[in-house]
Amino acid sequence: MEYIKVTKENIENEHICCAISNNKDIQVASKKEWLAERFDEGLIFFKSTERGKCFIEYIPAENAWNPIDADGYMYIDCLWVSGKFKGHGYSNDLLEECIADSKNKGKKGLCILSSAKKKPFLADPKYLKYKGFEVCDEADNGIQLWYLPFEKNVSKPQFKECAKKPHINKQGYVLYYTSQCPFNAKYVPIVEKTAEENGIKFEAIQIKSKDEAQKAPTPITTYALFCDGEYITNEQMNDKRFLKLISR
Repeated sequence: MEYIKVTKENIENEHICCAISNNKDIQVASKKEWLAERFDEGLIFFKSTERGKCFIEYIPAENAWNPIDADGYMYIDCLWVSGKFKGHGYSNDLLEECIADSKNKGKKGLCILSSAKKKPFLADPKYLKYKGFEVCDEADNGIQLWYLPFEKNVSKPQFKECAKKPHINKQGYVLYYTSQCPFNAKYVPIVEKTAEENGIKFEAIQIKSKDEAQKAPTPITTYALFCDGEYITNEQMNDKRFLKLISR
């Protein structure tokens, strides 16, 4: 397998968006714009040269779009290998590249979001444990912060207080999201329209800056759906899935 780093210089020509093949799709444009604005903050997007879901995205934790205190660590936004790429050790390749790069940059270690049991769009806890990661903090909704220290006795990353007890003082359905996930550009407006057509109280709040993300009332900022103040899921919704959720 050959890999390439996406940069300001080549981003327009590189395929970067998961299962989206059309480079002019609104989802691709949204993701590329978000990435381009993060490169000067130290973000790395390292991927297979082939089209598909095989990449790792990481950034210095001080610049992460998540409410964490993890100075000196590298935060992994996403490690995604699926489809035809699964089962060939490519996750190990990508993670090893991140580890080597982070050590060269003098980082204390890595950190990443997961949970006790595998959840959609979060790292697999079994894989993280296999690679030596440990849980260093956990929010009330079961979202965990895992870390891989490079040396003994280094400080552990932790969630900021605003994220440890995910709760908001709003009624109805409230969605917090960012452009980090390309699917949001397409599906958030669809859910907004579906809610309006069905008389469902729904508000979508787009997090547009690092500062907003680091003060968010949820450990997960890419997609966090609340109902009557309580966190319910980080799984992206289309119209059918949203209506099914409402009917429960």
